[in-house]
Amino acid sequence: MQNNVLILDFGSQYTQLIARRVRELNIFCEIKPYNHLPDDLLEYKAVILSGSPFSVRSEEALHPNLDGIKGKIPLLGVCYGAQYIAHFHGGNVAPSKTREYGRARLATIKEGEPFFRNISAGSQVWMSHSDTIQKLPEGAELLASTEDVENAAYKIADEKIYAIQFHPEVYHTTDGKQLLENFLVGIAGLEQTWTPDAFVETTVASLKREIGDDKVILGLSGGVDSTVAAVLLHKAIGNHLHCIFVNNGLLRKNEFEEVLEQYKHMGLNVKGVDASARFLDALAGEEDPEKKRKIIGGIFIDVFDDEAHKVEDAKWLGQGTIYPDRIESVSASGGPSATIKSHHNVGGLPDYMKLKVVEPLKMLFKDEVRRVGATLGIADERLGRHPFPGPGLAIRILGDVTREKVTILQEVDAIFINGLREWGLYDDVWQAGAMLLPVHSVGVMGDERTYEKCVALRAVESTDGMTADWVNLPYEFLQKMSNDIINKVPGVNRVVYDISSKPPATIEWE
Repeated sequence: MQNNVLILDFGSQYTQLIARRVRELNIFCEIKPYNHLPDDLLEYKAVILSGSPFSVRSEEALHPNLDGIKGKIPLLGVCYGAQYIAHFHGGNVAPSKTREYGRARLATIKEGEPFFRNISAGSQVWMSHSDTIQKLPEGAELLASTEDVENAAYKIADEKIYAIQFHPEVYHTTDGKQLLENFLVGIAGLEQTWTPDAFVETTVASLKREIGDDKVILGLSGGVDSTVAAVLLHKAIGNHLHCIFVNNGLLRKNEFEEVLEQYKHMGLNVKGVDASARFLDALAGEEDPEKKRKIIGGIFIDVFDDEAHKVEDAKWLGQGTIYPDRIESVSASGGPSATIKSHHNVGGLPDYMKLKVVEPLKMLFKDEVRRVGATLGIADERLGRHPFPGPGLAIRILGDVTREKVTILQEVDAIFINGLREWGLYDDVWQAGAMLLPVHSVGVMGDERTYEKCVALRAVESTDGMTADWVNLPYEFLQKMSNDIINKVPGVNRVVYDISSKPPATIEWE
């Protein structure tokens, strides 16, 4: 796989969206922290500098080493990147006198400029900064302005440097994808060859070289990621792949039996392991969400270690890690982004476990995983399955986890998910589930006062999980779900619906 585009991350909330837009152009890219540059920069055909919450004028300004990039590789600076190039190369950045946040329109564009091919004056862009470029850097030429921002875009032609003070990656910038294509294809000369077919071909060949005749153990969850990872590995190494589906006691209602039955028809070598008591006993009394994740991850590793000893000469542990897992779990002491939460697929193995890790999907976003799955011939029913967290219902039960709480939440979740299917809403939702809250509330059922549990229903729409909006489900549907849950699930007397988007909230509550 050729690493075509390098995106240097300065901590912007939009950095992952830059990568998404580049991938949508069928061009491969990867994100690296601004202060951890790859050794061989000439492997890349273009570099993009992201935005940042920091100011180039402050003592905390983030300083990348551009010596191996500037003038050698086509470079695009976005917001902070544009201001950094200007401020430290002969220009000047100062606090803006007018608010430069939100929608704006390009008032003037340099005629005949390839960077703005098929983009006209009046095109909407999205601003998000408190500083502005007052003076362009040495050798720079103005390309575009808005009514309030004179230096909205510029270039240093001799060094193939382009810079913009708006975000082309967000949907509010209507011609943002065209602008990125103009830079990457028209100026940097990249070919648009990053497709699911190409990924399957190169990944299978790479897996064959990397693994050879070794045996691989892979943990299946029933979800899209682990299923696609398993089929990719099976295509590469055949029966040398040994799949394990662990019942951690935190799955959806009847999921262990149903998923095992479904995998029988896919030609995969799958063994079911019921370790539910082991997980639930280890979680007893623990309320901290991070510690719950770590406990579950630790038990998973122990279970795999036990099973690995039953597979003679197993050398590898396969995982369905995808790119957002890695982005959200790696933090900026290696880069500027803070850790949001740990992911069950990320973090390495203990020394005593002598298995190497193979992650065939580690550079893909969720929607790309689904497209690769379709290329591999996996059924739409499996690919359309909603994401489900690796720690399972443990992070949808706020506070400590007990068998009673798991049973209650399984029943609530089954009513909600089956209801979405029956009402024809399931495929309109990217992810849905129920949360059991550490709250009791007063209710009246019949002539009796009750003091029982509250559950929250959550349904979001998204492309890849990096951002998400709550789904405006019909009131009639929500009324039906509330009635069914309260009437059919003992111990629950109140149902609420979560109308928070990501950001600022996350999809899961823990």
